Amino acid sequence: MVFDKWGRIDALVNNAGTTKFVDHANLDGLQADDFLRIYRVNVVGPFQMTRACAPALKSTRGAVVNVSSVASQLGIGSSIAYAASKAALNTMTYSLARSLGPEIRVNAVCPGYVDTPWHRNAFGAERANQVAARYASMVPLKDYARSEDVAEVIVWLVEGARHVTGEAIFVDGGLHITPPH
Repeated sequence: MVFDKWGRIDALVNNAGTTKFVDHANLDGLQADDFLRIYRVNVVGPFQMTRACAPALKSTRGAVVNVSSVASQLGIGSSIAYAASKAALNTMTYSLARSLGPEIRVNAVCPGYVDTPWHRNAFGAERANQVAARYASMVPLKDYARSEDVAEVIVWLVEGARHVTGEAIFVDGGLHITPPH
């Protein structure tokens, strides 16, 4: 569709994602179907999109950016299935960078907490404010990201970053280097 309309594809940003909120200690809270549903959206979807766009991206020497999560490295977040799916997405990013280079650069962006309407809807405004404040108190930069912070990194990976491929870039205020509390 995009290729038919514009005649080229310069970049692919795999930003779709899903989860199920289940405490990590609640092993009975996730079923096999939950894992499969989450992996279909968070891992298989980006693979299918990359595969479909690869010929057009090769001709433009384009870029793929997979939106992952700090949960991929820390094993935290909304559920074990979510964290595991984002770790799989990062591993797939590395494999695709190796196999699609030099024509296509493939990287991942790994946000931490990002103040978005999605979080406010998921937690409610008051709880979202509490989560954001707690997050900001834990990280070295003492703040949480906004959507535009993540978007700036994605744009840099697409339009610049000419020699960057196979990277997972954390946009998390330093959470991934913070000692556990």
